[in-house]
Amino acid sequence: MGGIHDFFTWLNGIVWGVPMIVLILGTGLYLQIRLRFMPLRKIGYGFRMVWQSRRPDSEADGEISPYAALMTALSATVGTGNIAGVATAIALGGPGAVFWMWMTAFVGMATKYAEVVVAVQYRQLDDQGEHAGGPMYAIKNGLGRRWGWLGTAFALFGGLAGFGIGNMVQSNSIAEAMGNAFGLPSWITGVVLTVLTAAVVLGGIRRIGAVAERLVPAMAVGYILAVLVVLAVNIQAVPAAFMTIITSAFTPTAATGGFIGASVLAGIQRGVARGIFSNEAGLGTAGIAQAAGATRDPVYSGMIGMMGTFIDTIVICTMTALAIMVTGVWTSGATGAVLSASAFEQAMPGVGEEILAILLAVFAFTTILGWAFYAEKCWEFLAGSVVETPFRLLWVAAVFLGTVVSLDFAWLIADTLNAMMAIPNLISLLLLSPVIIKLTNEYLAQGGHHVPDAPR
Repeated sequence: MGGIHDFFTWLNGIVWGVPMIVLILGTGLYLQIRLRFMPLRKIGYGFRMVWQSRRPDSEADGEISPYAALMTALSATVGTGNIAGVATAIALGGPGAVFWMWMTAFVGMATKYAEVVVAVQYRQLDDQGEHAGGPMYAIKNGLGRRWGWLGTAFALFGGLAGFGIGNMVQSNSIAEAMGNAFGLPSWITGVVLTVLTAAVVLGGIRRIGAVAERLVPAMAVGYILAVLVVLAVNIQAVPAAFMTIITSAFTPTAATGGFIGASVLAGIQRGVARGIFSNEAGLGTAGIAQAAGATRDPVYSGMIGMMGTFIDTIVICTMTALAIMVTGVWTSGATGAVLSASAFEQAMPGVGEEILAILLAVFAFTTILGWAFYAEKCWEFLAGSVVETPFRLLWVAAVFLGTVVSLDFAWLIADTLNAMMAIPNLISLLLLSPVIIKLTNEYLAQGGHHVPDAPR
């Protein structure tokens, strides 16, 4: 077993190494330039489209509203990484990691936009009459048969990764948080979580979308309000926190307290890796959700989808970073969720840790729901809709299993598979970039109004 663990540790270091970071950032920057930085120029427009998309177009094809599709995508991306992951990036890379996390998000908006555009453009009806899309379908229908193996590879990696990073590691985090904050035995948390997951997942995308469009905004607002309390208690430290983040991005961070110090390169690596891991720009997953959204134009869906990266990283991850910075706990030597919890406890003694535990549990639960749809569509691509019921039952069972077993090795494998998903997706985006540019230019030339679906 030790040899297998060592192999995956070695492989993980390669697939999440500098070449992968360069590939993800390079693809995003290339798309931003080809799009003439449209995703950044259209942030305000994107938010208006998100708001308007709450009511689906009655003449558009899709199972859920584009707003519900965005909330489903956000449910999968806004998770433990926004709380524990950001804390780890700061603990190991210094405050400058936050700046590079922001830069990753601004580049990643173009990647996320492109992923959604091709997912909707090349979506198809499955054998149950529902829309299915994502990188595997974009590769199959956009690049042709000779690239089919690439779509199969994405679906296989995504289908396997989902059980780890989108399921068991999330339920494990919930059980750990509930145990630490409230003393709940893992099996009790497991039973409750399993029942809740079954109630949603067994209903398919319509029920997942219905829950996500209510739960995700509520949890995001709840988290932001909690962090605002932390910032209000430490209001005088907010300007200095921003200055420290910016200056540390370009100068090494000296050792102080329990913080061992960090180079500029460490800050870049930790910030970029955390940004990618948190908002999933480059993994292609958001397109799977948006392909189910009712729309008559792929660019319209792309405008909505790209806002997920902004909300996840620029808003929610930044709130976590500021809470850690203004309370001064980043120099304590702690890392992960413990570091975030200490920030909340410093501002709200006696209740801060419990509040964060509840928020962490909700974040992780929504990730389980969003990834359930992603993984199901990956297996459906490989084996057809016959896998639907067996998959959902297996997914629910894995939730309970995750709460009662140690998952260090499962996390390592899932993390590796996540990177393996990105490679086919990024290749397809680069090859399909002329289509993305053409569709975007046509949409903008018509003043951003809905146009009929382009021929496939």
